[in-house]
Amino acid sequence: MTTAAKLTPLHAAHVAAGARMVDFAGWDMPVNYGSQIEEHHAVRRDAGMFDVSHMLALDLAGPDATSWLRGLLANDVAKLKDSGKALYSCMLNERGGVIDDLIVYRFSDADYRIVVNAGTAEKDVAWMRQRIAATGANVTLQARRDLAMIAVQGPRAIERATAALPELSTANGVPAPFVGARVGDLLIARTGYTGEDGLEIAVPAIRAEAMWNALVAAGVRPCGLGARDTLRLEAGMNLYGQDMDDDVSPLDAGLSWTVDMKDETRDFVGRAALQARPASQRLLGLILEDKGVLRSHMTVFTAAGEGETTSGSFSPSLEKSIAFARLPLASQPGDAVEVDIRGKRLKARTVKLPFVRNGKALV
Repeated sequence: MTTAAKLTPLHAAHVAAGARMVDFAGWDMPVNYGSQIEEHHAVRRDAGMFDVSHMLALDLAGPDATSWLRGLLANDVAKLKDSGKALYSCMLNERGGVIDDLIVYRFSDADYRIVVNAGTAEKDVAWMRQRIAATGANVTLQARRDLAMIAVQGPRAIERATAALPELSTANGVPAPFVGARVGDLLIARTGYTGEDGLEIAVPAIRAEAMWNALVAAGVRPCGLGARDTLRLEAGMNLYGQDMDDDVSPLDAGLSWTVDMKDETRDFVGRAALQARPASQRLLGLILEDKGVLRSHMTVFTAAGEGETTSGSFSPSLEKSIAFARLPLASQPGDAVEVDIRGKRLKARTVKLPFVRNGKALV
């Protein structure tokens, strides 16, 4: 017996707009509304939006919230001084593998919002509840499935969203980059997964469709998961389950910048494993120089040994095939490598990530 797909509060709006729907982590989600390439370019050049309500918002509250998070996450929430400031982090298991990557917003030492991935949400909540029990922390954790989330992204995203949403015209309606602000019953965050400026807005589910329609009327183009994937790939942003998982260290997945070891007294889950097993690979970008398309799990041949692609696709911005690859530590940006595509060794070169940021090619 198959489990019925979960539906976001915006599902009817996607179907009405003629979206092509696909299963994503058990949710019935739009992959595109006609042209994935046009949706991609809308975000790079103007403004597009994504339904990200399949992701899960969690509210963490209580006097031990900060100390508990400092033990849970590889990045250190103690560096969040200003209210609303956001932090990207991995949550690790005892082996140093990545349970999930997430964003946490601090409103006070006893008040945090955490946003986790859709496919790992149940696993994440179970792990967090287990850690609360194990540490005896005086905190509460509330899953907010009463919320929808809309990501409005692109160079004109804030301009168009401000025309549509009166909350953005209030004093703190448009927060600084990587900050979230509570405005009425919304949480408006200047974050995203595209490499462009923009907002991620958490809104009560009952208001979501009206907000979506107002954004459409203001010229924001609905975009599906297809464009979301090519945008995040160009922006050098990892996708959980492809670029890292429970068996991959953040040190091997290009995420060492998210691991904070500065405070030697902070014993977070997975720290001992990371210290015992330093990085054995590095994550670099690949650009294919021959004709073909890069996908995940392709063998890469380098002068220093073999590696493997983790994510790959055609880049609409560069008009080339690109990928992330975990390669031997000795690999450097600018190396000539070969990739096994259907039994043929095709030429590629390595580059430092990201490929594109704020609409500009960096490679």
